Amino acid sequence: MRLPEQFLNKMKEFLQDEYEAFLASYEQPRVQGLRINTLKISVEDFLKISPFTLEPVPWCKEGFYYREEDRPGKHPYYHAGLYYIQEPSAMIPVEILGAQSGERILDVCAAPGGKTVQLANEMKGTGLLVSNEINLNRVKALIRNIELFGIHNAIVTNVSAEKLVNYFEGFFDRILVDAPCSGEGMFRKDEAMVKSWEKQGPDYYISIQAEILSYMSRMLKSGGQAVYSTCTFSREENEAVIEDFLERHKAFQLKPIEHFKNAFGITAPVANHSDIQINTMRLWPHKISGEGHFAACLEKNRLEKEFIARAENNQGISAPREFIEFMEKNLVISFEGPYEIHGDQLYQVPKGVPSLRGLKVLRSGLLLGTLKKNRFEPSQAMAMALKKQDAQRTVDFSSRSQEVIKYLKGETLHIDGEKGWTLVCVDGFPLGWAKQTENLLKNEYPAAWRRLD
Repeated sequence: MRLPEQFLNKMKEFLQDEYEAFLASYEQPRVQGLRINTLKISVEDFLKISPFTLEPVPWCKEGFYYREEDRPGKHPYYHAGLYYIQEPSAMIPVEILGAQSGERILDVCAAPGGKTVQLANEMKGTGLLVSNEINLNRVKALIRNIELFGIHNAIVTNVSAEKLVNYFEGFFDRILVDAPCSGEGMFRKDEAMVKSWEKQGPDYYISIQAEILSYMSRMLKSGGQAVYSTCTFSREENEAVIEDFLERHKAFQLKPIEHFKNAFGITAPVANHSDIQINTMRLWPHKISGEGHFAACLEKNRLEKEFIARAENNQGISAPREFIEFMEKNLVISFEGPYEIHGDQLYQVPKGVPSLRGLKVLRSGLLLGTLKKNRFEPSQAMAMALKKQDAQRTVDFSSRSQEVIKYLKGETLHIDGEKGWTLVCVDGFPLGWAKQTENLLKNEYPAAWRRLD
């Protein structure tokens, strides 16, 4: 592949004796990865039913390499949200962050959603996850992934980190900053990144990265932890950004990272902060099976006094009558509040969300459905948050059947059954809704999600 001469010269000076091995890695085929969604299935249970040949990713217990010819994105299990297709190196920042159940966590630059889904897995569906993406064009993919993988404790915002500070100062236990960068580590995966680098190289991103980290520092509570990560090799965007941040934010320090084989920080000394060379992580494509990545873990010292802006908690509303009737007629479980209504859409709001009045919120939690005149229509997001046993009426297709393919294409199916909303499943895992009539299963699978091949 063609690589910019300026980039090659920089890497040759940077890597010295390792340069030739690094350069040779670009002639090797890139590896493919997926990560099992433990909100829906355990790793052990998925491996029992997996139709693919999988090899474990060393740094992520839910992560596996797959063969390109297996094409897991085409399998019905993907449409059931059982796994997320993700470049293996991209799994490591969330592993370093160490999210726990019940915590408040922010994903500052969240689209397309792979790391948000991974965080939700680590949180086990508890606590509060705020997934923010400033680029409105990228938010659609983020929302779809949150819904596809059955996440119900996340809110989605579409603002700058600067605006988030006004609502969440000193609020979060952990923050992930997977920063926008020049993308040098993705050249092998996506050759379009080469052209992007030639237009906007490392210098373009440095000030953006520094600004996001600065606002992050105000939203992290005392004793909290943040991970800064990029998919670039540039020292200016990695160690130098961390060095500058630590100089300006004395309440922070680097937290040592458990290093995996062949994942090391730069060995050259770094001015004033020698710990940077041993307490950051680099993933090199000539040393590991994955693309280039950088990560650093930052810890905020416990302060005796800290200003924390906190608006009143959002108490929500009572469940609308139409929604209560829907649950009684169609579900075995009930969705507890608090609830919010935006337009005609009903949301289940995660507990512990402060008032976000004035903030651009695109999802206030789990979108339950739409309130129509004297009735309620459930959402695709609700279907994906359910288990098969949660619904009163279900149809369960084999992953090898033609019926499941027809359903994913949006076709009506000729099936007898009890009238009403029906949860359509594949091998016991929900795919979406249908409405059963006398001998027809009317397809309610969203048009934007339909499988067309």
